[in-house]
Amino acid sequence: MLLAYPYPAERRVILSLFAGLLLCLAAAGLFQPAYAQDYSTPPQADQTAIMNIIQSQLDAFQVDDGARAFSFATPQLRRMFGTPENFMAMVRGGYMAVYRPQSVEFLDARVVSGRTGQAVRFVGPDGIAVIAIYTMERQPDGSWRIAAVQLVPTGEVSS
Repeated sequence: MLLAYPYPAERRVILSLFAGLLLCLAAAGLFQPAYAQDYSTPPQADQTAIMNIIQSQLDAFQVDDGARAFSFATPQLRRMFGTPENFMAMVRGGYMAVYRPQSVEFLDARVVSGRTGQAVRFVGPDGIAVIAIYTMERQPDGSWRIAAVQLVPTGEVSS
């Protein structure tokens, strides 16, 4: 039986990733499961600022500017890694698609129970596509910083 879906495959992947994020947040007790479908889209100004921060970090990765790339992380993440060198070693070791992408495509941004996430599709140097879910945090000065990045495989391989 052939099933018709109202969204293209890539959009279904994004929707399922955000549904998974909602379930993870519910499991972590960050909000009640009754509100699992409660999300919104950030204001356009915030979306633009978030994309600019992520793109700036990607630009820093391209020229191996660890100090600059590290500066886009939240203070908590910087404390966790301690130095730009430790941070870059982690990125090179576990986030090659983000570190040296063949292509980058910004997808949907969502606010779920006060947490802002930005989905980005990367095709890594090996041709394997992943979706990166960036968890963003607004800082006291109003700027945005990257709090975490989770990679989700898509099963796609580019030629």
